[in-house]
Amino acid sequence: MFKDVKPQDWLTIPNILSFFRIVLIAPFVYFFLQKNYVAAAVMLILSGLSDACDGFIARRFNQVTELGKMLDPIADKLTLIAIMVCITIFSPIVLPVMIVLILKDVIMLIGGSRLVKTGIAPPAAKWYGKLGTLLFYVSVCLIVFLKAAFNYENDILSVTLLSVTTAVMVFALIKYFLVYISLLKESDKEKKE
Repeated sequence: MFKDVKPQDWLTIPNILSFFRIVLIAPFVYFFLQKNYVAAAVMLILSGLSDACDGFIARRFNQVTELGKMLDPIADKLTLIAIMVCITIFSPIVLPVMIVLILKDVIMLIGGSRLVKTGIAPPAAKWYGKLGTLLFYVSVCLIVFLKAAFNYENDILSVTLLSVTTAVMVFALIKYFLVYISLLKESDKEKKE
């Protein structure tokens, strides 16, 4: 998995930001489960900001690496899974929406693993994947903020926000699947030549 990773790739700013996002998962879960929603929201905001910055910095300063292409989606998936578990504990009515999101992420992880095993680097995150992640962060932060600041819980609002997010993520899954098929066909064509 890391055979094409150069030692200097571990110390690029975008990759450090991706590691930072992974590290932020533990304090987010801790604060959330302790019902310290403000601190949990701060962890999410820091995670979201670092997610937005890592790709920009990588492209702007020519620091795109094979490691970064793997770390960024891993950090995204781990963060999303942690958030999903916490939100489901917080509001069990969103469980069906969370199951759809988890299935989507598992499918993408399996597809990405298959690409890596066949020697194909998974594609960098696309705008539709980033949009799904952004909507997820906004939805979760809004749900948590309303509960923390105003002690306001509305299951219809929560399900609506997460359903819209799910629709965008399913759209992203379909688009990534088409890219996945294209990469496999291209690889097969190159092997035949």
